[in-house]
Amino acid sequence: MITRLSTILLSCIALCLTARAEEYTDSTSLLDEVVVTARSLESDAIPAQRLSGEELKRMNSNSIADALRYFSGVQVKDYGGVGGIKTVNIRSMGTNHTGVVYDGVELGNAQNGQIDLGQFSLDNIEAISLYNGQKSQILQPAKDFGSAGSIYIRTRTPHFEEGETYHFRATVRAGSFDLINPSALIELKLSERVNASVSAEWINSSGKYKFRYRRVNPAGELAYDTTAVRQNGDINATRLEANINGRLNHGKWLFKVYNYNSERGVPGAIVNNVWRRGERIWDTNSFAQGTWQQSFGSRFTTLNNIKYAFYRTHYVNNDDKQIKIDNLYRQREFYFSTSNVYTIFPWWHVSAGYDFLWNTLNADVYGFAKPDRYTNMLAAATAVDLNRFAFQGSVLATFIHDRLKGQEAPADKHVLTPAAFASYALTPGRELSVRAFFKQSFRMPTFNDLYYADMGNSKLEPERVTQYNIGLLLDRKSSGFVSALRASCDVYYNHVKDKIVAYPKGQQFRWTMLNLGRVDIRGIDVTALMTVNPARDLYLTLRAQYTFQRAIDVTDPSDNYYRDQIPYIPRNSGSAVFNATWRQWNLNYSFIYVGERYNQQENIRYNYTQPWYTSDVSVSRDFRIGRVSMRALLEVNNLFSQDYDVILNYPMPKRNYRITLTVEI
Repeated sequence: MITRLSTILLSCIALCLTARAEEYTDSTSLLDEVVVTARSLESDAIPAQRLSGEELKRMNSNSIADALRYFSGVQVKDYGGVGGIKTVNIRSMGTNHTGVVYDGVELGNAQNGQIDLGQFSLDNIEAISLYNGQKSQILQPAKDFGSAGSIYIRTRTPHFEEGETYHFRATVRAGSFDLINPSALIELKLSERVNASVSAEWINSSGKYKFRYRRVNPAGELAYDTTAVRQNGDINATRLEANINGRLNHGKWLFKVYNYNSERGVPGAIVNNVWRRGERIWDTNSFAQGTWQQSFGSRFTTLNNIKYAFYRTHYVNNDDKQIKIDNLYRQREFYFSTSNVYTIFPWWHVSAGYDFLWNTLNADVYGFAKPDRYTNMLAAATAVDLNRFAFQGSVLATFIHDRLKGQEAPADKHVLTPAAFASYALTPGRELSVRAFFKQSFRMPTFNDLYYADMGNSKLEPERVTQYNIGLLLDRKSSGFVSALRASCDVYYNHVKDKIVAYPKGQQFRWTMLNLGRVDIRGIDVTALMTVNPARDLYLTLRAQYTFQRAIDVTDPSDNYYRDQIPYIPRNSGSAVFNATWRQWNLNYSFIYVGERYNQQENIRYNYTQPWYTSDVSVSRDFRIGRVSMRALLEVNNLFSQDYDVILNYPMPKRNYRITLTVEI
């Protein structure tokens, strides 16, 4: 294995060394955005994948989950339609190992550990970044050191020119599935150091779209071939977000309130040619959070966060062929963190952080455990940034205590997880660099894993992950024909231990949660970005990524699926985005490919899921009338109307359209 990985890495090096580029500084460049603060504590040891600014706007994406499809090593589970649940995992380690950080504070869901990214719009998003391992900054909450991979979402920060006191933007989207999606954003300059913004959005859709579904039985005979309309996929949702940003002498602060409410149908899986369901779900996601960052002198900086969140889920199943269900779940979360960095030398920083997290879950279910979870986290980290060499190391200690109502609580959990990252520039200008990291992380069993009626197992141990990565990065900028070139290649190995799985146990084959799983994941991530300027005012950009993964189950040699690819993980996947900008016109073409997969543990013909691909096209035109800026955008998604599903029995929409008009003052 080592020989094979070395060969692959050497091939990547040879590829990057043959690439050529020139310097470019035009404002339309799609280079990674750098946010400059009073004193940078960013390290080069952990490069990120990033979408920001105009590039993010041009993507044929309606949600954050849609945009993440263009990152290498990312798998998005999409259950279809405008209101379908969308979750993401990085490098096949599972959704629960992925941290999602929204304006500096991680989103949480102690009930099932999954963040539905379909609840977060792109309308007010300034940048999305993905880090394998952890963020390249030691000034971060202790919790941020704990994830196997992290997604950072940053909302728009108001910026005012001289004499400006407000900005206003209104957007209306309409399209297929009876979609109507208006939104508005207002930004106010309250003083020279304080500004505010309010963003609101409404989305309404019937969720009805035509689909064709074909299924073959194990004998190879056609079981059914259905053409129908997706039912019970409607959504009616509102989002309201308000921010107050402040600048201090050598510091900054942010206060945010967020509220999301939705009612949507759950179309369900199409099984035995049945596509009508009676499931509905009401969601409320509300939180308030505050952040304060301050530097004291040239050596000490502190970062402090506080958050309170309330989640309400009402699930109803009125299907005549199933047991009637009407359950209400309420979650509460309180979070506090403090992180502090001390600069020993300009090239050497150390940090220490403490996080406290309280989660509780209540439900109107008979005999429910009503758990409370108290989590304490201590983190210590160091970062060294020399001329060519950068290093970041950290260790996280996590202490977890659960308390139950009327039941014996499981034993407390104490977990220690270290990490080390390093990079070395092979050229004086840091155009070519090599990087590597090692990290251990874990995910605590969720409340559903431990205490769900009839299935929960309070004896579960944390699921553990060990990661290894080595890679190469080429980053050149120029002012000629080839204006920017960025390419990277990473080879990685992940091992998941004590994987939590649902397993039929006992004579009655009662399903329960057990620590049975072990998974080996070997893969390659390749990314490339090139911008050319062939003529005046004409800029062409190509962004591409490819991922190879061999994620196999190594739990038990006696299993029929031993060393088989785990469900829904393709060996090959990739995407490409081509963009052409000429004056006020913009053309964007996006291509996504997901290779063959298996929908069950056994890699047999009956469980085979065919590859799928989509092509999306958009064209936009910018206008300006006085102080009013306007943009008209036309999108065609799934251009070739392919029949496909991301998750078995959840057909995705065929060709669909969306038109957007934006007015900004």
